[in-house]
Amino acid sequence: MNEQLKNLTKGFLKENPVFVLLLGMCPTLGTSTSAINGMGMGLATAFVLMLSNLVISLVKDFIPDKVRIPAFIVIIASFVTIVDLLMQGYLPALHEQLGLFIPLIVVNCIVLGRAEAFASKNTPWASLLDGLGMGLGFAFALTVLGSVREILGAGAIFGLPLHIYPTDVKGSPITMLVFVLAPGAFIVLGYLIALVRKINN
Repeated sequence: MNEQLKNLTKGFLKENPVFVLLLGMCPTLGTSTSAINGMGMGLATAFVLMLSNLVISLVKDFIPDKVRIPAFIVIIASFVTIVDLLMQGYLPALHEQLGLFIPLIVVNCIVLGRAEAFASKNTPWASLLDGLGMGLGFAFALTVLGSVREILGAGAIFGLPLHIYPTDVKGSPITMLVFVLAPGAFIVLGYLIALVRKINN
């Protein structure tokens, strides 16, 4: 039971894919302009990670070693296609915001890394918990990063105005626009990594 709990919780702080392992930086920096975008991308990746881990763990003994990585990619791509179509059908606005980053989950080093490092060597249940824990850790990191950037750069969170900044003559909040732009992603991510490392130490 302790081992299962460890597999589930390690992705939040101790082995967080973004803040500790520094994996998946491209979608992390590219999609975390707001809390909803970060959460959407994180949950989509978590879905793919969890189910691909489970399936890879179930079929690993039937895959020849020479085609192991291509086979893993085909399995991952199948779940990414499902996520892409579901988001396009039910969450079109979010799908449009995330754009190309959804298909790029296929080559996300977190997903392929967990398939190779964990799912291909462990039981289906352990692999499912690992995928769920790492996926939720990734979603947590992107949501926190997106929230901080949205609060500082737009004076809102999940699209809701916070009214914490002074306003100009037109009533618009005077915010620090840099945090919604690319440099702001690096600044906020750096401080969050430092904070998580301090907590872990």
